[in-house]
Amino acid sequence: FISTVCNFMSHEKCLKNVKIPCSCIAPSLVRVPVAHCFGPPGHYKRKFCTVCRKSLESPAFRCEVCELHVHTDCILFACSDCRQCHQDGHLDHDTYHHHWREGNLSSSARCEFCKKTCGSSEVLSGMRCEWCGILAHAACYVIVTPECTFGRLRNMILPPNCVQLFSRNFSKLHCFRISENLQTESEEDDDVDGSTQGSTKDIQISTDSSKQTLKIFDGNDAVKRNQFRLISVPRIAKNEEVVEAALRAYYINDDQQEYELQTFTQQVLLSDDVINRNDAAEDSNLGSVFRESVPEAWIIRAKPKDEEVIRIYPAWLKVGMAYVSLRVNKDSTVQTVIKEVLPLLGRQTECLQNFKLVEVLMGSKQVQRMVLDNQELVLNRLKDIRKTSIRQMNQTRFYIVENSKSIVQVNLFVGGLPPQLSPEEYTNILKEELAIKTNVVSVSHVYQAQGAVVLQISCFSEAERIYMLVKDTVVNDKPLNAVVIPTVMASKIPRNCCPLLVFVNPKSGGLKGRDLLYSFRKLLNPHQVFELTNGGPLPGFHTFSKVPSFRVLVCGGDGTVGWVLGALEEIRHKLVCSEPSVAILPLGTGNDLGRVLRWGAGYSGEDPYSILVSVDEADDVLMDRWTILLDAEEPAEGAENGIAEPEPPKIVQMNNYCGLGIDAELSLDFHHAREEEPGKFNSRFHNKGVYVKVGLQKISHTRNLHKDIKLQVDQHEVELPSIEGLIFINIPSWGSGADLWGSESDNRFEKPRIDDGLLEVVGVTGVVHMGQVQGGFRSGIRIAQGSYFRVTLLKPIAVQVDGEPWIQAPGQIIISAAGPKV
Repeated sequence: FISTVCNFMSHEKCLKNVKIPCSCIAPSLVRVPVAHCFGPPGHYKRKFCTVCRKSLESPAFRCEVCELHVHTDCILFACSDCRQCHQDGHLDHDTYHHHWREGNLSSSARCEFCKKTCGSSEVLSGMRCEWCGILAHAACYVIVTPECTFGRLRNMILPPNCVQLFSRNFSKLHCFRISENLQTESEEDDDVDGSTQGSTKDIQISTDSSKQTLKIFDGNDAVKRNQFRLISVPRIAKNEEVVEAALRAYYINDDQQEYELQTFTQQVLLSDDVINRNDAAEDSNLGSVFRESVPEAWIIRAKPKDEEVIRIYPAWLKVGMAYVSLRVNKDSTVQTVIKEVLPLLGRQTECLQNFKLVEVLMGSKQVQRMVLDNQELVLNRLKDIRKTSIRQMNQTRFYIVENSKSIVQVNLFVGGLPPQLSPEEYTNILKEELAIKTNVVSVSHVYQAQGAVVLQISCFSEAERIYMLVKDTVVNDKPLNAVVIPTVMASKIPRNCCPLLVFVNPKSGGLKGRDLLYSFRKLLNPHQVFELTNGGPLPGFHTFSKVPSFRVLVCGGDGTVGWVLGALEEIRHKLVCSEPSVAILPLGTGNDLGRVLRWGAGYSGEDPYSILVSVDEADDVLMDRWTILLDAEEPAEGAENGIAEPEPPKIVQMNNYCGLGIDAELSLDFHHAREEEPGKFNSRFHNKGVYVKVGLQKISHTRNLHKDIKLQVDQHEVELPSIEGLIFINIPSWGSGADLWGSESDNRFEKPRIDDGLLEVVGVTGVVHMGQVQGGFRSGIRIAQGSYFRVTLLKPIAVQVDGEPWIQAPGQIIISAAGPKV
């Protein structure tokens, strides 16, 4: 057997065991409506659409938070059953149930209960809990205890009941800080081609001359947007058959006697006044659908009713019942409905004025709420919804809600402001640039060093206005950025839970970052995953500032790790957990720190789940960090009129190594090449090839760096040999894994460690020597070991710190230990 609505297939003998709900009743089974978070359309091979169950051949959408995959023209029919990752101010419950999603499992997936395979690459089959990852057959999952304990990763998941976010006006992409660079294009496609694109498949099927294809609209909204679905019916079909086919095309399983088709021609479609004309024709009785000339398009309409049964859902889910059914007639107003429902919920003693009826449209992209007026006639309201769209009627619910004074509090992180100003000065800039209303907006936190503030806003529309405006605002030639951040209720976090704060740099190493962002959002709570290109590390640390103990995972190259550690150093005093442990998923080209800490030479597509398990099991070690003060005594080159101020002193943090001379020159040339053609630098192999090419051009350099610099170690002058590069190393890995110090024992120096408070100083004689070190044939020239260094530059020299290169003007460089070890 095959379902004519959602293409579900079953053997005859298996029909009695079918547990999967059809797409047409799926919306009615949702417990808490939560909209999906669709990224840009992509190609998903060997995946199936959750609505129509067919494979995804053309570009399709997937939810960035749960594993929903759906065709472009099925997206309107997906119900809002995404994971609930935070409390939204009106539903608070602390027990969590499994969040089941059907299908798209690998063919090797095994059922937790009967241990047989439950995945398939041929059809949509098997169930997976989106929180704990448990797998089961459709027949087995019903016997699982409903409570979910979050599985193996429970100690690192930020529990959803500990996160609060008032998100009414923001799309899901904003709530989860998902960058929208590709988003705008897909939104438009979705509106225009939503219906037509997919329907072309149906046109090709019906080349049979005994059948004909009709366009069906499901209401005035679809006519406005020109969104129709095509049905193929026999040329001599009866009216009822066509109505039934039209209802099925819209995933509606009501009785076809309650609906009728209303015709209009192409001219009407193009007319502006389409809506009124339709209404005029609404009562005229249409005989058989097919006369001599068949109209091209039809609207499906609900016949008017004198009474109906509606479901009312209690919005305080403590009642122990999902909904109550109520019969309404022509005289029923919203007020009479509230009056009749309260006794059924055991609230008969309470005052009617304390309650309101809320209409909720459970769209797949947004859940929209509207409070109904007490005097409104309920039947008229239902009639209006059906006139707009019969599909929307299927996705609309009515909730009875208590009129509690709900406090709205949206937190908006605004960065890119001038640093080191007072709170008053920041408020004045925001008043000037964004015209903020100080009666509903206050500055709750100020990060002066970073030029960032956190705004607390007590009005949804004002929050949305500021968020949209910030994107187009520039202060002192610097664009501002805004991030919606949730509130983490630290007191609710379980004792043994140490949530993981994940930072991903999507630009690092081969652009694997985007896939990792998706995987980590899916495996953890998306509120604990931060994209570094969207406001940097500060929004993440601010969100976790009250969490008593957390750990950090940084996905990126050594430069990214330095960026996050630098931000941690600056904000440490504002964190309850001031010394979180940091794990690394190396995505860069060199990844020396990743190698030393045994996270590997670079990510090559390992299973993100196993990476999280490794993070959970990893040991803590301490590591030194160093502060480098660069104080130029002469102005930089290229100054105007020959009169120029010397550059102000610059302070940078170092984790791995600092190089002067040839090593930094190669880095600088590579950096320029990458800035000219960033698109080409998306594989480690290519990146290393460019390094070699740059190196070969410098093979004939003269060795006289020792004449251009002076070195003091722990207050003692050190004589430099004839070298072309001087390198200070903190970790026993340099230039993608080479051992520059070497392993031979030496009485003059202690054995290097990453936490001994000492730096090793090594010289290289040129490109050839560096190549030999890389190949493991030689090591560098050991020069010194110490904890405080002063380098005097006598002329401009290339300098690099942790892979970030520049030309430094003559002057002093002082290297000393930075604050506490990390």
